[in-house]
Amino acid sequence: METAVLPAEDYSRGALRNRRMERAVTAAAGLFLERGIEDVKMTDIADASGVGVASLYRWFGTKTSVAAAALTFLWQDVRRLFSDVFDSKEFTSRPGVRQMRDLMRMYVVLFTAHKDLLRLVGEFDRLIMTEQLSPQELADYEKSVIDFYPIFKRAYDKGLADGTVKEMGSIHDFYTAVSHALNCMCMKFIRGKLLPSEDFSHGEYELNLIIDMAVQYLSR
Repeated sequence: METAVLPAEDYSRGALRNRRMERAVTAAAGLFLERGIEDVKMTDIADASGVGVASLYRWFGTKTSVAAAALTFLWQDVRRLFSDVFDSKEFTSRPGVRQMRDLMRMYVVLFTAHKDLLRLVGEFDRLIMTEQLSPQELADYEKSVIDFYPIFKRAYDKGLADGTVKEMGSIHDFYTAVSHALNCMCMKFIRGKLLPSEDFSHGEYELNLIIDMAVQYLSR
């Protein structure tokens, strides 16, 4: 009987550094989700990850750069949760208009199941504006943020073929308008009311209402 040979562990300096950086980013993501970016210090990340503060500053430079890496990691994690759903036979066999509705409902899923992530994204957005991060510094983060448009366009094309949606002048403009509206609503509900008269207790219902109006507008 042959004994399985496990791949040798890579103990090179580069591999060890990468594993320590990954540990630091993972620890930072957990702390940011729990406490927010502002209330977490670099020493907190060092203590949680077992990585020295000097190494954190040498690798990332600033806490904002750590936050960008942590948000990139978190978005990639959410992307993995959704990726199998949209390529599944159950999803692709649905009529085009139903697929488009299900895609818009991903904002409801994010709102109900990932509030801490959206709250963190809002805080990071404010950091981007305050610190004026360069496009280069945001490149990995921007690529990690979920973009449903390619799947939305595929669903739209199917809807045209199966007769469940009408032809739009620009489906990209439609997608952008709806996604911006849903995203802004999510952020507003999560931020909480500023005026005494505001009532966000029916946030999920309002999101679904916008989706229903968008689907009715699309439907043939």
